[in-house]
Amino acid sequence: MTVGTDPRSGTLTDAELQNLHRWWQAANYLSVGQIYLMDNPLLREPLRPEHIKPRLLGHWGTTPGLTFVYAHLNRAIMRRDLEMMYVTGPGHGGPGMVAASWLEGSYGEIYPDVGQDLPGLRRLFTQFSFPGGIPSHAAPETPGSINEGGELGYSLAHAYGAAFDNPGLTVACVIGDGEAETGPLATAWHSTKFVDPARDGAVLPILHLNGFKIAGPTVLARIPEEELRSLLRGYGHEPWFVSGRDPVAMHHAFAGALDACLDDIAAIQDRARGRGTMERPRWPMIVLRTPKGWTGPATLHGRRVEGSWRAHQVPLPAPREDPDQLRLLDAWLRGYDPAALFQPDGAPIREIRELHPAGTRRMSASPHANGGLLLRALRLPDFRDYAVGVDRPGGTKASATGVLGEFLRDVLRANEAEGTFRLFSPDENNSNRLGAVLEATGRAWIAEARPDDDAALVPDGRLMEMLSEHTCQGWLEGYLLTGRHGLFSCYEAFVHIVDSMFNQHAKWLKVSRELTWRRPIASLNYLLTSHVWQQDHNGFSHQDPGFIDHVMNKKAEVVRVYLPPDANTLLSIADHCLRSRDYVNVIVAGKQPEAQYLDVESAATHCIKGIGIWDWASNDEDGDVDAVLGCAGDVPTKEVLAAVSLLRTRLPELRLRVVNVVDLMRLQDERQHPHGLPDADFDSLFTTDRPVIFAYHGYPWLIHRLTYRRANHENFHVRGYNEEGTTTTPFDMCVLNGIDRFHLAMDVIDRVPRLGPTAAYARQEFQDALIRHRRYVTTRGEDLPEVRDWSWPSWSRTA
Repeated sequence: MTVGTDPRSGTLTDAELQNLHRWWQAANYLSVGQIYLMDNPLLREPLRPEHIKPRLLGHWGTTPGLTFVYAHLNRAIMRRDLEMMYVTGPGHGGPGMVAASWLEGSYGEIYPDVGQDLPGLRRLFTQFSFPGGIPSHAAPETPGSINEGGELGYSLAHAYGAAFDNPGLTVACVIGDGEAETGPLATAWHSTKFVDPARDGAVLPILHLNGFKIAGPTVLARIPEEELRSLLRGYGHEPWFVSGRDPVAMHHAFAGALDACLDDIAAIQDRARGRGTMERPRWPMIVLRTPKGWTGPATLHGRRVEGSWRAHQVPLPAPREDPDQLRLLDAWLRGYDPAALFQPDGAPIREIRELHPAGTRRMSASPHANGGLLLRALRLPDFRDYAVGVDRPGGTKASATGVLGEFLRDVLRANEAEGTFRLFSPDENNSNRLGAVLEATGRAWIAEARPDDDAALVPDGRLMEMLSEHTCQGWLEGYLLTGRHGLFSCYEAFVHIVDSMFNQHAKWLKVSRELTWRRPIASLNYLLTSHVWQQDHNGFSHQDPGFIDHVMNKKAEVVRVYLPPDANTLLSIADHCLRSRDYVNVIVAGKQPEAQYLDVESAATHCIKGIGIWDWASNDEDGDVDAVLGCAGDVPTKEVLAAVSLLRTRLPELRLRVVNVVDLMRLQDERQHPHGLPDADFDSLFTTDRPVIFAYHGYPWLIHRLTYRRANHENFHVRGYNEEGTTTTPFDMCVLNGIDRFHLAMDVIDRVPRLGPTAAYARQEFQDALIRHRRYVTTRGEDLPEVRDWSWPSWSRTA
């Protein structure tokens, strides 16, 4: 609906109109001041070049639209006593968010040196995009923000993640028209099919069309209104269109549209909550069309600025050097009439100070935007109750993720009433063997459901599945940032789709940890399965363990990577990760039934250490070790153990040590990572002079990168994934990449000088086995019986 035909338009009183406009003018003045000024904050003297920052950084074009919306939301919050958050997709409009929080007083409460006085105002301007100051985006330093916006596309998914299980919360989400062209944003519109009006809060999308990106027009601003209306209705929305440039008309029109939308949201929730009516509603939204750089300079050197791409960043790029630009900047700033907006001491006038709600009703002070304030510990059952019985190493088989699914099922049950835990997966929950969770919940779904669907599709389901890794990640981030817990399970190869989203979240955590006022939030937990070594049905396209390498580039205090070798270690690691705060935890575990090695208490001890000698697989008790076999990952661990059994059977005089790594960061030294081992501990495991043959789950060079400072690094010989793969058997994948038991065994023989010619026959047997394997797998289509049926020999000591 286009506002202007609705009787609710034009309902602002003269006083409301005047106060809204004053607040908006003040916010715009503060925003321009942040971009340009480092002195003379209230223009009490003529503007001179030395008052201007030497480096002009920031984004003006989107900012006046963001402040306009913010002013109107404040009015609605006060009138309706709403609990509301503000998510800004164009987060590079950071000066507007900072200006709003300063006007509300929350900025000065957090940063006392930026209070509502003249020194605070000067500091507010100087610090913006300035060395030692604050970023130009709505970063963690910005009160009320959970969406940095430096990389576009995530706002709407974040908004819905915030609304899940928050029935009293309304999330206003401004979506930039440039942002609306991104893939993550396009899929996030479908969140309307997953939000439950009875149990969840509401999201009010505000699509802000100002027409231009950095240098070109935007798609949605250049299509007919009816086409855009049809698109948005197809996503499940009822759009209200507000367009114009005249401030008075726009204030009236937007107020009417906002009131109508909030009335519709209340009616939808009332039907679902009070009357038990459950249908998929058509949620309201607003399409706001304003000039880019609204209220800024109209032209510069005869070229249009306001309403063009030239307003995107700094409309007047050189006022220190160009007298014409200096005059234009002075006129622009004085056009807001700062003397009428601010008191002589620098504080906003009373009418502006009062145009916001009190306390935590202020959007810049919402506890939902500082989710650690609301975070409650999960109720977790004892993971030991789900343990796989292990009488002897390798004597039992189980699916590690299948076992974890039973644990997660009961985590869901234990936290159902509080609504603090959800699972997120791009249509892979069952494929990843987590199907047991469906005994505790259904899949969240408010679209059409049919009797023959795989499992219960219910509005209040705790399992969030949508075939968009972007949307699942965005939902989870919004859920975590507002004080809840979750886990994201994904095929290992395709988690790369969210590489950039992980980047942004890791950066957010890194900065947040340095801000005492931002409280710790629950960790972002990834479970990566259907991994590189077991892709029987998919092949080369599904084989990529490189997400670990990507994660390792982030700050050590933020990231953790775990490679549990069996089900009981996976249970212990999962329990630890769900209890942790302010990390990104990456857990890589296979889903296929595999041998189990450690009973649950041994597994818990091993996980606490993160790395250790498996004495039951080693025979170097006298300390005279010939070679160390290291392993990290479930399949590499199996192949190392198989190699050890071959060597100990064929060459019993060989003294071997098996070191298993479950916490990958233990390989770094303590100066590089908090989990890193001191050199003395590392040397006691791997020695300082003996060959180390290391079988690793991922790309082998990562192990070299983690251990390059160690005394024995030159003796590390790492085997891992080398981009060799196809649709083949699990063991053939190992052979193709050289991490199989036969290659590992030959590697040991080649690197233990004392064996000499005595091992020639054993080495030839292993070579022959590889030839036999090749013939067998290419003619029978399955692995050799001695490979398929292998288990750790019973002559070994138990764990």
